[in-house]
Order: sequence, then C-alpha cells, then structure tokens
Amino acid sequence: MGRWICCLCSRVADPLMLLLVLVLGCNPSTAATSSPSVPHVKPSYSFGRTFLGLDKCNACIGTSICKKFFKEEIRFDTWLSSHLKLPPSSLLSYSGNYTDDAKSWRPVDITRLTSKYRHDRADKRICTALLKTKTCSLERALRRTQRFQKWLRAKRLTPDLVQGLSSPLLRCPSQRLLDRIVRRYAEVPDAGSIYMDHLTDRDKLRLLYTLAVNSHPILLQIFPNVEGWPFPRYLGSCGRLVVSASTRPLRDFFGAAPEVTADLALQLLAVLRSMATNDLNYFFYFTHVDAGTFGVFSNGHLFIRDASTLGIIDKEEGSQLTDGQQEYRDIFSCLTVDCQSAFVSCDSIREKHSLVMVCQDLLPKLLAGKFLPPVQGRIDAFLQRCAHGLDDGGSASEATAELAEILKPLRSCDSRFAYRYPDCRYSDKY
Repeated sequence: MGRWICCLCSRVADPLMLLLVLVLGCNPSTAATSSPSVPHVKPSYSFGRTFLGLDKCNACIGTSICKKFFKEEIRFDTWLSSHLKLPPSSLLSYSGNYTDDAKSWRPVDITRLTSKYRHDRADKRICTALLKTKTCSLERALRRTQRFQKWLRAKRLTPDLVQGLSSPLLRCPSQRLLDRIVRRYAEVPDAGSIYMDHLTDRDKLRLLYTLAVNSHPILLQIFPNVEGWPFPRYLGSCGRLVVSASTRPLRDFFGAAPEVTADLALQLLAVLRSMATNDLNYFFYFTHVDAGTFGVFSNGHLFIRDASTLGIIDKEEGSQLTDGQQEYRDIFSCLTVDCQSAFVSCDSIREKHSLVMVCQDLLPKLLAGKFLPPVQGRIDAFLQRCAHGLDDGGSASEATAELAEILKPLRSCDSRFAYRYPDCRYSDKY
C-alpha cells in the first residue's frame, strides 16, 4: 500500500492529496526519482495598467495591440538589459521592437498622444469640471456630457458632433472626411460602412477621446502607408500608447553629408506637393512644423512622423462648419490645449502655407553651409525669399519646382538610398 502511494506522488496535483500522501509516509527519495523535472519559469514582465493607461479606458485610444505587449511580442529597448525594467512613464515616446513569430524583430515607435503630465492635468480637469471631485471615473464623467450623449444617439459621424474639438484635422471638416474616419477606424472590426452601427458605446467614446486629444493615430489609419500616403504604418494601440513603424527624426540628419541632405530636402518637397495635390482632392496643411515632424526610415525614405499638427481641407466639399460652430467649447475642446486658444479660420489657409513654414524652420537647418558657394548662394537666396512668404507673387508649386531643380544634381545614386536604389541607375527620374 505504501509503495502504491509513493508511486502516486509523481502524478497527483491536488494539494490535499499531496498532504495525504505525505501523512501516509511516502518515501521522498522514491518520489524524487519518479517525478518529472520542473520546467524553467520564464521571467515575468510586469506592466501595470497605469503605465499603459489601461486604468483610464475607455477614456483611452484602444486595446487592439495589448495582447502583443503581454505576450512579450512588443518589447521596449530597455528590456534588452539584465534588469528588465520598464522605462519612465514620464517620457513621450519610446523605442521598441515588434515580432510576429518570436524570431524576427523590427523596430517600432511607442508613443503617447501627449505627455503624462498633460494627461493627468486633463483627467483632473474632467473630474473637477463635471463631477466637482479631484478623482473620479473618467468614463462615467465623460458619458454624462451633452456631446457624448449626442454621439450615442448618432447613426453617422456629422460635423456638428466634432465642432469645437482642438485637432487641426477637424477644424474644417467635410462629411466625406468624417465618413472616411468611421469607415477606416482600425480599433474596431472593419465594417466598411459610413454608419456607426458597428461601433459600441465604448468604441464611440474611444474614438471621440482620440480625436479630442490628438488625431495622429486616426490620420495613420485613414490614410495608410500601404496606399502610398507618407505616414508610418499604424500597428495598434494599448491604453494610451500608440505603436507604429519606427523612423529616425529629421533632426538626426541635420549634420549628414551634403548628398544625403539634398535627397531629404527633395523628398520633403515631394511630400508637401503630394499633400497639396492628390487623387482624393484633400488639401493637407501644417499648423506647426519642427525637427520631429518628419522622420526617415532605415531605407532613407522620408515620412511624416508626427501628424498631430496636420489639418485637412476638402477641395470637393469644403468645410461644413460655420465660424460659430468652430468657436464652440466644451470639456472635450480642452483636454490638451488652452480653451482660450483661437482657431485658425479655414478661409485663411493658402497653398503656400506649409512650404513657407518648412522654409522658415527646417530647410535652413538641413541645407545651411552644405555646398560650394555658387550653389549654396542660390539655395540661401531661395530660402530667404520663401521664408518671407514668396512676396514676388509666385505660387507654391512654382517655388517647389525651382528649389527642386537646384537640388536634383546634388544627390547621388548609391546603396545609402535603398528606397530608390538600384532604380536610380536606370531611370531619368533620379
């Protein structure tokens, strides 16, 4: 009987039965020889809902990529160290790695839509303004608002539902643009419909919250990289973190070789041209540019890294908000910006708007002192004229073509420019 019990030691899993076996005098040496080896325990990476922002859902961006985080198929670069600690939650962006098969990894950018400090301030503002308390359930508070109640009843996303939101994307909205947002919203199963029937109450709150805080992930979804738009690929969101394909900010290339900066400047001009003239008849314009607005992939291809300052004017339908509707304010208008900030009038945006900003803030840093005097003099003279608004009456397209003609002979054709090599050897385009 005792021998039978000892043999059972290696098979039994119930703690009470194990205790019974021990009481009956199971020989530990016999049990040890017959039990299987204990599997190696994999170290656990602890996030905490607060770091990801999941504790604030559904006042968050989404949850489409959370499984990747918890299955360790998305890793922060700091996880490659022996300490396996998460980076500080105060940072706005993080470098990471992403895999689909646990064998091949590719770099990704993991970003917050705004700083944690501004998020926390906005969360407190919601609780104080709506519930008169310092802390509260953000979801419950936002659900009580008049704007969200209108969203719940709406079958279609219409201009009156986004009036007064601070995002440049929604300053001059058309029905065609809003339909595109609903039809391509990637945080829900694709329904391919312009109606919001496939969006749950939770989905509607997440979409509204994202549009109110920062429209960057929405632009990546509705104008995807695979269709030729100059944005990094959107991979998903978890809580208040967004994951997209990795790019190096343009500031990293200010000190690059002349042929590299000439190539990047030409790409920058091409992006501005495509944003102003495209098959869908949308006119994209920037409300602000800096050294982090644009980024460069590892193959040398330049993209818009931060789309949060992009506005859109529909050339086909025009804006369907009146000035009075633009000036409308509520709690959603103030989640990340001062409620007193003035909106830019849709009628005030001109074709050369973005080009002038780039000539003022980016191209001088990219091209200054890079070339021999005759060519450098022509570049400097153009940038000075462009920065002053092209006062000679020339159009943005003419100015872009003028600078492009100066820069084209300055770039080279070699493997550093993988996005166009070896095509450049066999094409007059380059």
